[in-house]
Amino acid sequence: MPGVEKRMESEDATMEDAPPAQEVESEEVETEEELPQRVRILPGSDDRAASFEFLDEGHTLGNALRWVIMKNPDVEFCAYAIPHPSEAKMNIRIQTYVSEEGFAVNALRKGLQDLAQMCDVMTDKFTTSVAGTRE
Repeated sequence: MPGVEKRMESEDATMEDAPPAQEVESEEVETEEELPQRVRILPGSDDRAASFEFLDEGHTLGNALRWVIMKNPDVEFCAYAIPHPSEAKMNIRIQTYVSEEGFAVNALRKGLQDLAQMCDVMTDKFTTSVAGTRE
């Protein structure tokens, strides 16, 4: 291109040769404040019955989370839906019985924690099984 100087390969600066001001800084880990919010409570919700919208999620999380949440004895009803196949959104509706711990948000939180624990157990068992077949 005219007006653009070509740099010879031997002129490329390596990271060891670069002065400290020109070194690429490592990416900082995002704090919770900087992370995009991927779950929100939909309008029309109250303490005992609420609908939640998950962004960038689909049937994989929806069906597993619904199954885990329905195992909670405080939950009366739980269902999920994908509003439209072209949108990466998943809605989940939770209704709880009247009890001290029967809040829909608590049921969602417990469901997510229980699902994460189940995934950890499955990962451990899979890793152990794979390691056993290599011996």
